[in-house]
Amino acid sequence: MRKKIVAGNWKMNKTAAEAKALAAEVAALVKAEVPADVQVIMAPPALYLDAVQAATAGVANLAASAQNCHEKASGAYTGEISAAMLASAGISYVIIGHSERRQYFAESNAQLAAKVDAALANGLTPLFCCGESLETREGADYLAFVAQQLTESLFHLSADDFAKVVIAYEPIWAIGTGLTASSDQAQEMHAYLRGHLAKQYGQAAADACSILYGGSCNAKNAQELFACADVDGGLIGGASLIAADFITIAKSF
Repeated sequence: MRKKIVAGNWKMNKTAAEAKALAAEVAALVKAEVPADVQVIMAPPALYLDAVQAATAGVANLAASAQNCHEKASGAYTGEISAAMLASAGISYVIIGHSERRQYFAESNAQLAAKVDAALANGLTPLFCCGESLETREGADYLAFVAQQLTESLFHLSADDFAKVVIAYEPIWAIGTGLTASSDQAQEMHAYLRGHLAKQYGQAAADACSILYGGSCNAKNAQELFACADVDGGLIGGASLIAADFITIAKSF
C-alpha cells in the first residue's frame, strides 16, 4: 500500500518568528487531527529547518524537509547546502527539481540526477518534482515530456534506491496562471507516469511509488484530487502557509 503524503513547500516565505509559530501550530494540529497513516512534511527555508524540526518532536507522522540541496558533498559553493549537511542535522527529506529551481536556476535533468544520488547516499528521501509548461502542455507530447524527466533523472537508480524516491507532478501551466488542472488531468498524468515507471522497474515497484500532485492543490480541491486512483497526496505551496488549510488538505484522503 502506497504511503499517503502531504508536503508543504513554504518557498521563500515567513520571518523567523512566523516560521516558528506556523511550525508549532501545524505540529499541534497534526498530532490532534491527522490520521497516523498520513505522512505530513514541512519544507521551510533552510534558515528555519532547526526550528521546524524541533516542532516535529513527538509527532510520529510529521517531518522536516529541505527545499533543495547541492549535488557536491562539500567545497567552494557559497550559499549552498549539501545533502551531507542536511543529514547531519537530522533532516529526513529534500525537494529536488522543483519547477522554480528548473526555471530560475536552470537545473538540468543531469544535475538533478546527481542531486538525487547525493540525497540517497546520505539517507535522505528525495521528493522529486517533474512537470510541464503551458507551451509543452498545448503540444502533442506533454505526457512523454514529463516521463522523459523521470528517465533522465531517476532511471539510472537501482531498484532498491528507486524504492526510496517520492515523485511530485507539478503542472506548471496550472500554477499561478488562472488555469486549473482537473482531477481527470491529474489522474491521466499520474497513471501515465506510473506506467512509465513500471516499464523500468516492474509493476510492483511502480505500484509502491507515491506520486504526489503539486498543481495548486488547496483545501477545496484536495479531496477530489486525492480520490484519484494514482494520486497519493500533494506537494502544497501557498496553502501550506496557513495551518488550518494545510491540515484540511492532510485530512482529505
